[in-house]
Amino acid sequence: MTLPSRTTATRPAPALPRPRGPVSAALLHALCAAPDPAARIARPPLGDPWGEDLQLALYTCYELHYQGFAEVDPEWEWHPSLLTVRSALEHAFLAAVRQEAGDPPPLARALAGLLADDAGGTGPSHHLLDHGERWQVCEYLAHRSLYHLKEADPQMWVVPRLPNPAKAALVTVQYDEYGAGRPDRAHAQLFAEMMADFGLDPGYGRYLDAVPAPALAVVNLMSLFGLHRSLRGALVGQFAAVEITSPPGAARLAAALERLGASSAGTLFYREHVLADAVHEQLVRRTVIVPLVEGEPSLGPDIAFGMAATTTVEERFGAHVLGCWRHGRSSLRGPVTGIPAPGANS
Repeated sequence: MTLPSRTTATRPAPALPRPRGPVSAALLHALCAAPDPAARIARPPLGDPWGEDLQLALYTCYELHYQGFAEVDPEWEWHPSLLTVRSALEHAFLAAVRQEAGDPPPLARALAGLLADDAGGTGPSHHLLDHGERWQVCEYLAHRSLYHLKEADPQMWVVPRLPNPAKAALVTVQYDEYGAGRPDRAHAQLFAEMMADFGLDPGYGRYLDAVPAPALAVVNLMSLFGLHRSLRGALVGQFAAVEITSPPGAARLAAALERLGASSAGTLFYREHVLADAVHEQLVRRTVIVPLVEGEPSLGPDIAFGMAATTTVEERFGAHVLGCWRHGRSSLRGPVTGIPAPGANS
């Protein structure tokens, strides 16, 4: 596919999504009105903490802290009633994550588990490398676009909550995520170019209505950890889990995309992560986690929990995607213009 001279990671505020149940419907209805300080948002029973309704409602609350929505007054970001609703959603989600993740192992063992060779793994990157089809790659990129078009943003919230030298080390890693001073090398920009290479719309939030709850939960977990100082250790654990496990998966995905016809622009995002995250893994372990735990030993279990929680939501996402693909079904919520139907090869 011939790309324009530069595909930009466009970031205008997206449109509000369509509701997926009574909780998201009540929230979205409120956001369409002016943020009257006396307004109270209705809160129906929350239902399944992993379900479409709660995950979309929580994602919508969090998005007000990022780019917001085109139709929504920015004053809603800190509206007391919205924060009350968000807190209830967060407590339900966090309780579900803790229950499913279980008690984390000691931090040293948790780190060792992340460093273990996953050559025999069964996640989406393995499937795409060995059996993937072009329509599946397009779906995978649509899922991941909700995070990667704002890559590194959730983790920035933890920076002022860390002491030096951990803070300085984490900013060093983040500097690379934002292109090391080169906007054209920012990871969100590279992901946008990869999407365009596969004929997808790189607009920020473009696929929100199509992406199901398991993918929303992955992004919601980062935002949850980032927005709460009490969860700063968990955010460091989440960041470590991503940076440590990324290089092998990125190498598989780069090879899979190249096999399926990607140009150099269509594989650069993952090729960049093979190199960058191999360095970041060392930085996060040795210059973020070690001094942080030495200064605050009580954060060790929180960091281990962040790793376990990240594994939990990623495994849920992988199980959903692979379960659909193995039965020849789309992993998205419905047909999407520009994304090939299951079984299509182009």
